[in-house]
Amino acid sequence: MPARKLAAALLLLVSSVASAAWPERPVRIIIPWPPGGSTDIVGRILAAELTQRLKQQVLIDNRAGAGSIVGLQLATASPPDGYTLMMTSTAYGFLIDKPKVPVDLVNSFAPVAMIGFGDSAFVVHPSFPVQSVKDVIELARRRPGEILYASSGIGGFPHMNTELFSLMTGVKLVHVPFKGGGPATADLIAGHTQMQIASLVTVASHVQSGRLKLLATGSPRRHPNYPKAPTIAETVPGYESRIWWGIFAPPKTPPEVIARFHAETQEVISTAAFQKRLEEQGGAVARMSSAEFGKLMVAEQNKWLDVIRRAGIRGE
Repeated sequence: MPARKLAAALLLLVSSVASAAWPERPVRIIIPWPPGGSTDIVGRILAAELTQRLKQQVLIDNRAGAGSIVGLQLATASPPDGYTLMMTSTAYGFLIDKPKVPVDLVNSFAPVAMIGFGDSAFVVHPSFPVQSVKDVIELARRRPGEILYASSGIGGFPHMNTELFSLMTGVKLVHVPFKGGGPATADLIAGHTQMQIASLVTVASHVQSGRLKLLATGSPRRHPNYPKAPTIAETVPGYESRIWWGIFAPPKTPPEVIARFHAETQEVISTAAFQKRLEEQGGAVARMSSAEFGKLMVAEQNKWLDVIRRAGIRGE
């Protein structure tokens, strides 16, 4: 056998053996958002369960910045050995106002595992003088450009949700971006901003404590945990927004490692305990293959890129 072919065969053999033994040391999951947001909350629940299953520590590494771009670039440039993965959610800041997209979920990563979906929640500060989504629309039309809404950052889930809402209702709201869902929600609770269309996971505990007032949810049907809260679509027909959470790997990660991590994740999200914890946070698991998850990413990226273009969203 020629030396070049022999070297290639040996490299493949070593790679296969390493993949079979994975994981032999702790696994890091980069989250491109600060602590406190829905991705961080769901990620830590998942990591604790995976630690038990894999018999290796699964660590969450928050790397926030530039609307998730800092963490995304760090993750896609990491060695494709299965020891650095990335978890993110519905966020498309990387598509906004750039001559060339530096990184994206379709072309810069290998899809590994879908975790689930979460409803969006239209919440306001308790002192804000509205009782319904209709009230917000009417007030915004009387006072265009005066109502402040908080978001996790440019291109984040709350930003995209609210811009979609503005497009469908014709109201003008003022965007106040933060470096994550946690800081944005804290600002709303403090009363510096008036409203937010965030993930229910992020705001559920604050709604239950009375620090925020829930006006509506974003899925087509009312949320079972909040049956008295109408959907946004009951006021704005056709409006729908749900957050997804998923795991990605750097390109060229061995397919054996991706398959193993996918299988272990599916085992975790299939347990009654995990489903209960996610449901308590306002989310629900979603089972699909890695390939199906990849197709979902294409559809999601196209959907939100259309919103970015129609709304004329630019970087700040």
